[in-house]
Amino acid sequence: MTAATEMSGLEARTFAGAGGHVRYFAGGVGEPLLLLHGLGGSAANWVELLPLLVGRFRVLVPDLPGHAASAPLPRGAGVADFADVAARILEAEERAATLVAGHSFGGLVALRLAQRRPELVRGLLLVAPAGIGSGTRLVQAVVLANATIRPGRWVAPLRFRYADRAWYRRALFRPWFVSDADALSADATHGLLAGVREHVDLKVAGRAMIADDPRSELDAVRCPAVLVWGARDAQLPLDDAFEYARRLRAKLRIVSDCGHLVPVERPAACLDALEALRGMVVRSE
Repeated sequence: MTAATEMSGLEARTFAGAGGHVRYFAGGVGEPLLLLHGLGGSAANWVELLPLLVGRFRVLVPDLPGHAASAPLPRGAGVADFADVAARILEAEERAATLVAGHSFGGLVALRLAQRRPELVRGLLLVAPAGIGSGTRLVQAVVLANATIRPGRWVAPLRFRYADRAWYRRALFRPWFVSDADALSADATHGLLAGVREHVDLKVAGRAMIADDPRSELDAVRCPAVLVWGARDAQLPLDDAFEYARRLRAKLRIVSDCGHLVPVERPAACLDALEALRGMVVRSE
């Protein structure tokens, strides 16, 4: 199985970004929705949620720069530069403001997009967004070690043989990423690992995430926002969720028995949150 297979039903497209080409996928019908994956991920990370979305939304799903098939941004780029790439996709594909969903690092990018280009963002779904807790020593160490060593490039090829084996999923994803690795499907495992061997440079994104603290500027986000957080998130604590909710005046949904990868473990919870966000947006306009 390949990333292209996992994104079946969506059309792969590219454009020339600041650091080179950027790949994204487009498809589905309905209101536009941009999906931004986390650090070390790829567009295929949304593989469990996409079947629930394509009949309700027109989805735009990029590989963020440096990830999978997208070229990296220049050294020293910040989260704002990643947000500018997202803005380019929206400008190319949509003429109206868009719902934006971001997970982890993608959530931080979504926030910066809403701050920098509010006319492009109709509402935000933030799934365990990075930013507040990203500067802790533990997270810094893990992020930089993973971005430098990139252990996934050696274990990802084994997914073709072992994706349906519980021991393989446990070794890779528990407890840092999910609460119950045994419950992950083979498709989810493929989706999480699909872009790993292709990653070009995660260090730019990792350093950008660590250096960024959005708290002083969250008041500038004016669009409706919904936060979704796994109750068993081992990467970003629930304290971050409460602080984000307070500063953004956002609705917070805590998902029980769920870790950091909410879109993979609990895709239906993300869909419910998106529908709630859509209702909030309609009422606010």
